[in-house]
Amino acid sequence: MAEAYRGVIGAFPYAFRHGDSLFFRLYVVIGTLAAAFVGGLFTFALIVWIGETASAPGGSLTLSRTFIAVLGLFAAGPLLAPTLLVARKHRKGLSYHPRYDTIMAALGFAFLLSLYLAAIISMPESFTLDGETVTRPPPSGLFAPIIAVLYAIPQVGALAPPAGSMGLIAAAHYLLSR
Repeated sequence: MAEAYRGVIGAFPYAFRHGDSLFFRLYVVIGTLAAAFVGGLFTFALIVWIGETASAPGGSLTLSRTFIAVLGLFAAGPLLAPTLLVARKHRKGLSYHPRYDTIMAALGFAFLLSLYLAAIISMPESFTLDGETVTRPPPSGLFAPIIAVLYAIPQVGALAPPAGSMGLIAAAHYLLSR
């Protein structure tokens, strides 16, 4: 069983093949693509930030560059965690809850949603883009009341949805693995 599992990269096809539910297999595909997309966004943000601050001396700019990389890990890592945890469970033949794969996939999708909520919460009222001041769009449509509440949360509150979701993934893994 473990012969097809060759490190982190091999864990994804392994988890896809050995997953117990179709929902989990869907998450393997979507979660991996989302993690690659988020990782790419943070990589490009880091490249742009280094380019914009290349002539400045080190110090706090070096710290902010590192902060962007760490944020990227905190955003992409939990997207990969459900897949890697399920692959590990199957590879080692460990006992786990019968719905472990499905629950981990649901929590992975919840983390993806929490990143979206964090992006809405952290959006400033106005910002400058190419020398032009842009204001965030007003809430409209079916989800306007929810968007209005998210806009009202202070920007530092954007950390709460992903942090809470990461905690749920860790707690579920711990509780369902017993």
